[in-house]
Amino acid sequence: MVRASNFIITFLNCVTLLASLVCLGFSIWFGFNNSATLCEKVLQKPLLLLGLCLLAISVLGLVGSSCRVTFIMWIYLFVLFLLIVGLLCFTLFTILVTNKNVSKALSGKGYKEMKTGDYTKWLQKYVVNEENWKEIKSCLVDTKFCQRIPTGKGEKFYKYNLSATQSSCCKPPTHCGLEFHNATYWTMPKTGPAVADNDCKTWSNVQSKLCYNCQSCKMAFLDHIKNDWNILSFVNLGLLLFVLFVYGVGCCAFRNNKAKRHHKKKQCPA
Repeated sequence: MVRASNFIITFLNCVTLLASLVCLGFSIWFGFNNSATLCEKVLQKPLLLLGLCLLAISVLGLVGSSCRVTFIMWIYLFVLFLLIVGLLCFTLFTILVTNKNVSKALSGKGYKEMKTGDYTKWLQKYVVNEENWKEIKSCLVDTKFCQRIPTGKGEKFYKYNLSATQSSCCKPPTHCGLEFHNATYWTMPKTGPAVADNDCKTWSNVQSKLCYNCQSCKMAFLDHIKNDWNILSFVNLGLLLFVLFVYGVGCCAFRNNKAKRHHKKKQCPA
């Protein structure tokens, strides 16, 4: 294992080096591509940071294992240790901020609607703040998110299995009692909304607005993020196990480097 450790570390870091180049390539492409949507450009900075981090780690691992430079290998292991700690903290963080669920299906309806409720304050404050929500709305408009929903009429429409985000962002809340014309066109009754809810007045038939500014839409998006982060916590766990494996192999390579260096010193004449 000690002899094979340097080869394994070299191979794994060649793979991560290729991955870093792919991330950097996409980041550069998003930056210079004028036809890229705002949604795509949002990925530019995360991809750039991920690519640079992977590149730095890969170079450290390659130099440390291939050239058997003990000091560089020590730095590589230290960076991996910080990564392990970071993954542990992030996994715990995702569990803490996604431990409440307010997703409830309306009786007799094939879709869900969201209300402001039991989401953690961190998610409400930092995910759907004014600046971030403006970018999220632009993404929903750019991707024509609400144009994908079925266009059935009357009772048939209410039986469609819409996602919580589609139901909350592409149509007014059901309790408002607005009159249905088609999937994204509803009108206010002459008597006004059935309940006193700001979302009822926020609804707009303008296709670039709809219910994107409704609190129910923001809560549905939070629910979507919460579910994604629940999945991400399992992905992080798998990634953590992988990094622990690499760290263990790296420790073997580090000891191998030290042993070879010590052996060479012994062979040198006094």
